Amino acid sequence: MHETFFLVMGLVGLLTVASLMLPLANRINFPYTVLLALAGSVLGILTMTLGEGEHSTILGDFLSALNALNITSEVVFFVFLPALIFESALNINARHLMADIGPILLLAVIGLLISTLLVGVTLWSLSGMGLIICLLIGTIVSATDPIAVIAIFKNLGAPKRLTILVEGESLFNDATAIVVFTILVAILTEGVEANLFSASGRFLVVFFGGALVGSIAAWLFATVIGRLRNMPLVEITLTICLAYLSFMWAEHYLHVSGVMAVVTAGLMINSFGRTQVSPKTWHALTETWEELAFWANSLIFFLVGLLMPKILAELSSTSAIALLALTIAAFTARTLVLFGVLPSMNKLGWGQQISPAFRTVMLWGGLRGAVSLALALVILESPGIDPQVQQFIAVLVTGFVLFTLFINAPTMAMMMRFFKLDRLPAAEQAIRSRVMALSLSQISKGLEQAAEEERISPHIAADVAAEYLQRLTNIETAITQAGQLPEAMMQQVGLATLVNYERELYLERFSGGLISASITRTLMAQVDDLLDGIKEEGLSGYQQTVAKQLGFSSMQRSTLMLQRRLGLSWPLARSLADRFEVLRATETVLTALIGYSQATMPSLLGEKPAASLLPHLNNRMNATRQALQALERQYPDYANTLQRRYLARVALRQEEAGYHRMLDDRVISQEVFNDLVRDLDKRSSALDRQPKLDL
Repeated sequence: MHETFFLVMGLVGLLTVASLMLPLANRINFPYTVLLALAGSVLGILTMTLGEGEHSTILGDFLSALNALNITSEVVFFVFLPALIFESALNINARHLMADIGPILLLAVIGLLISTLLVGVTLWSLSGMGLIICLLIGTIVSATDPIAVIAIFKNLGAPKRLTILVEGESLFNDATAIVVFTILVAILTEGVEANLFSASGRFLVVFFGGALVGSIAAWLFATVIGRLRNMPLVEITLTICLAYLSFMWAEHYLHVSGVMAVVTAGLMINSFGRTQVSPKTWHALTETWEELAFWANSLIFFLVGLLMPKILAELSSTSAIALLALTIAAFTARTLVLFGVLPSMNKLGWGQQISPAFRTVMLWGGLRGAVSLALALVILESPGIDPQVQQFIAVLVTGFVLFTLFINAPTMAMMMRFFKLDRLPAAEQAIRSRVMALSLSQISKGLEQAAEEERISPHIAADVAAEYLQRLTNIETAITQAGQLPEAMMQQVGLATLVNYERELYLERFSGGLISASITRTLMAQVDDLLDGIKEEGLSGYQQTVAKQLGFSSMQRSTLMLQRRLGLSWPLARSLADRFEVLRATETVLTALIGYSQATMPSLLGEKPAASLLPHLNNRMNATRQALQALERQYPDYANTLQRRYLARVALRQEEAGYHRMLDDRVISQEVFNDLVRDLDKRSSALDRQPKLDL
């Protein structure tokens, strides 16, 4: 009873303080996680000095509860780490990650090995400790933690690619660090012979084995979730189970990388699972994971702070010199990788170019946190390691984590501003100004109407509106002074805006039950291809991608060959059925997109750039209709079947909306509504099955 009380008191107290720290951090414009670590350090000092004193007050009980919290490496690994990693993977764009997978893996694998070697050899030459011990320290301090940096990036509006590079590196870097750490600990404690070939083989098995486990687990869970409807509590709970079970299956039972399993599972749910989870549930799911990550981040940085005073109390002059050498070596290694190895790999054509500004921010933004401290705790808890060695490792790791948290993190915003990475690109700045002008121009009318409804004096309304009119004048002056940006640039931004809206329209149709999950995934992939084409070659890239999508893919040609040569008809029938549905959905969405472009784009881009987009949308619409009509002429019966199926889906959605209205108006009870919805779900599941196309 007493232990349970202190556990609950400690956790709830820390979460309460953490919740109050967030608005404080926003008010003083200071990194939230760093503020948590500072507060944790203060609490750590208080528990050391007052924790064993009077316990009759709430403060005394709280300090005693903090003293009683048993922070172990298993708690960090099995409680905090899966939540943090899964949430990061769930919110990262898998396609953008794969576009930069070359430099990310280079930093996460080769970069970590170089850092481990350089730090290890430096400490070995200075400290008198064994080489394996020093390499262990090098591995531990090479595990980056993006939590604080990503929070700063979000506040400053950092470029998306920079955020993906930093977060992607950390996801794979943590897995690499843990695998290398495990191999080195086995050599140190079990006397396993150090063999480069066997160590490399074990690394590959553990690293990619974890990815395989995560893929299989995510596919199984996503398949189960896809069969559930209108059960948000179950769907969200299953994703939480997936994060923790994939970690445990990989780490505890199969002895492969649990971190890689969770990373892969999160990325798969982000892509494949996005169309398996009920559309209404997806928003709630991401919010739930954001809340879980907030709790985990808050607690872990508090616990980091609590540990610091105890460990750093053992800091000696020898350890201080070793810590200085470690810091210099770690940053030198990272500089070598970012400004030496990475550009060399780019020259060979491996991976996209990364600007010097991005690389500098990545150098300074390589903070250390949860994983480094968890690995240090593993050393402290290992009975086979000499206590002096344990203390040496713990002090150096904690000191280095402190340095990156209290020196690097607070100065990240200044560095971002120095390289002007907190500013929008010129085209987006122009659109931002136009959007603000459009919004401000409508405010005076709204104020006038509100004043009339509330019987407020027109003079007061005019005084309030004057401020907004002045802002509008300033923005219009700035737009005039900035001049018109190149038409090609505005056209590229306009196309990207339209394609992003196209994505939302497809998701709306999926949410309304008008297209299936598999067809939605195909359409999402087409949208991503269009955005890639626009990013690389602008208008010509968009046109080439459209032409490629309307043509027959190599996969579709393969199904035709199978039918002609082997008489295997079902792959071709399935391929043509999918093409039917994709073209129909594209035609419908393009109709809405043309209307949206005519109504909205002139106010965003200007009349001339907006008008230049319409011919390309119309050409795409005509080509899509021609392709669809060709199929309809060839398979008229199947075209009629699809049209009936579509209308049946529309009828179902209207029926469901009617039941919702009757429930809201208390015409029917919740029990009756649930029974009606169950019947709807059965009929909806039947409509999800694609009709067979008879060749």
